[in-house]
Amino acid sequence: MSDITIIPFAEGEARLDWIGLTEALAAGHALPKAEIADTFLYRDPDTLLSRSAWIDGMGLAVKSATVFPGNPDAGKPMVNGSVSLFSDMDGTLEALVDFHLVTKWKTAGDSLLGALRLADPDSRNILIVGAGTVGRSLCEAFGAGFPNAQQTLWNRTKSKAEALAATLDGVSVADDLEAAVRAADIIVSATMATQPVIRGEWLRPGQHLNLIGAYRPDMRETDDTALQRARIFVDSYDTTVDHIGEIKIPIAEGAITRDDLVADFYALDSFARTGADDITLFKNGGGAHLDLMTSRYILDRWNSPA
Repeated sequence: MSDITIIPFAEGEARLDWIGLTEALAAGHALPKAEIADTFLYRDPDTLLSRSAWIDGMGLAVKSATVFPGNPDAGKPMVNGSVSLFSDMDGTLEALVDFHLVTKWKTAGDSLLGALRLADPDSRNILIVGAGTVGRSLCEAFGAGFPNAQQTLWNRTKSKAEALAATLDGVSVADDLEAAVRAADIIVSATMATQPVIRGEWLRPGQHLNLIGAYRPDMRETDDTALQRARIFVDSYDTTVDHIGEIKIPIAEGAITRDDLVADFYALDSFARTGADDITLFKNGGGAHLDLMTSRYILDRWNSPA
């Protein structure tokens, strides 16, 4: 075990930067396409979810998460886990990386990469919808990617948005979601909604809509009108089209077609605006290949001279 690097959250995060991660994600998608697979074990009410990825030229990763709903009653975290990172050369275990560190940086970094390619680089007003753990990460990531932009938070329970904003510099809280969407240049949504909360009729030319929250087949954060008005991009066809309601439902109902999806990250050169009036929409679907790319970036930064 002495040759295996163990990277905890705080010490690992201190070496990372958001722009560097987006560059690493872009480079990872220039390699051969990842092979991915998931396994799911269940013992009511507890869960073990493992997501695996192999990228030729980068290596292998297995991200395992345990979800034990009874833990909080005993003062323990509900979700625990780790990422095992293996060598592409000989399959040896190189590192164990904190689960929460990989998840935080993968999720927000994925969306930031989409926004950096699709949003107006002169965007001045960013709206973050959702004030949970991911909302905090998005404030950090988009603050790094668009340092001249003002950030605004909206949450269904306003007090949660106010509590988060109080811990962040220069972040305000919106009262009305529709007005906040109309005023924003970039809208980033990370909610647990199963029905659309962001309406396409609120959007105006030039905006970028970035969707993170929906991850199940029954979940959506925006409506058909938004999809029909926008040029649609996803991080991965494999993890979104047949798996997430945001894309799966409108295709099944005929509101859009598969051909309306312009590109995923394996065609990053296609991630571009065609004009100032474009409404661009990016759907973050996640996936084990992104965990692998993020973990490799974290290990590379860990091994770099301070």
